[in-house]
Amino acid sequence: MLLDAGLTVSDSIQVLQDDKTGSESKEITRSLYDTLILGDPFSVALEKTGVFPDYMIHMIEVGEKTGRLTQTLSALSEHYERQTRLALAIKNSVLYPAILLLLMIVVVVILIVQVLPIFNDIYARLGAQMDPLADRLMQFGGWLSNAAAGIAVVFAIIFALLLVMWLVAPVRKGIARAFSDRWGSKGIFGRIASSRFVYALTLAMASGMDTADSIDIAAKVSGGSRVVDEKHKTCAELLKSGNTLSESLSAAGILSAQDAKMLSIGSISGRADMAMAEISRRNDISVRDSIDRIVAGVEPTLVILSSVVVGAILLSVMLPLMGIMTAIG
Repeated sequence: MLLDAGLTVSDSIQVLQDDKTGSESKEITRSLYDTLILGDPFSVALEKTGVFPDYMIHMIEVGEKTGRLTQTLSALSEHYERQTRLALAIKNSVLYPAILLLLMIVVVVILIVQVLPIFNDIYARLGAQMDPLADRLMQFGGWLSNAAAGIAVVFAIIFALLLVMWLVAPVRKGIARAFSDRWGSKGIFGRIASSRFVYALTLAMASGMDTADSIDIAAKVSGGSRVVDEKHKTCAELLKSGNTLSESLSAAGILSAQDAKMLSIGSISGRADMAMAEISRRNDISVRDSIDRIVAGVEPTLVILSSVVVGAILLSVMLPLMGIMTAIG
C-alpha cells in the first residue's frame, strides 16, 4: 500500500517502524531500514534478518528484477492470508470435536467413578443388584480410581513429550515430515498440497518467472512428503520433455482433468494466468468445503455416541430400580 502511494521501500519501512509497537517488530524493521539505507535491495535486507521465509525472499527478488515489486508484494500478501485462513479453518475443525470428545470422556468417567458406586450402595441396602453392565463399569471405575496416580503420571509424561515436540524445532519438523510422508498425499491433505502448489505456481508466474522456474519454486513451498514431491518432480520432467503445462500438471496428478482442460483453453487464448488464478480459487473453495463437510459429520457423530453411552449407563442403573419400585408397588 505504501509503495502504491509513491513511497520508496526504505521510506515505507520507516513508516512501518514508527507504526509498530512490539519490540521484536521494531527490531526487524530497524534491521531492514539499516540495510536498505546502505543501498542493498529489499530482498537482501529481508534475507539478512533471518526471519522471513525463503519463498518470500525469492519472490521479492524476482519482482525486483522484473520491475513488478508492488504486484509481487500484493500477491504475497494474499498468499499468506490464504495460508492463515486455511490453517485457522483446519485448527477450528479439529478443536471443537476434540473439546466435545474430552467432555464426553469426563462425563462418562464421573458416572462410572462417582455415580455408580452410590447406586450400588442403594441396591445393596434394598437387597438387589445392579445390571451386569453397570457392575462391570463400576469395577472399571474402581480400577481407574486406584490407578489415578499412575494415570496422572502417564498423562504428565505425554504432555511433556508433546511440549518437547512443539518447542524443539528439529523434533517438530521430523514428526511433521513423518506425518506428511504417511498422510500428506491422501484425502484432504493431498488436496491441500495441490491447492498450495497451484496457487504458488500462479503467484510465481504472475511475478514474471518462466514456467520451469515457477514450478521449482512452487514445489519448494508446497512440498513436504515423498509422494507430493515426486508429483512435482514428475511435472517438471514432463514439462522439460516438451509437454504443455496443463498436460504436465494433469499427468502428474496435480490437476484434475477438468482443471487441466480449463488451463489448456486459457493457454490457447493467451490467458493462462487468469485460468490458473481461477483454478486456484476453485481448489481453495473445494478444500474449505471438504473441511466443513468433515466437521459437519464429526460433530453429530460425537453427540450421538456420547448420548448412547451415557444413556446406556443410566438405563443399566435405572432399570433395576424401576423393577424394585414395581415390586414394592
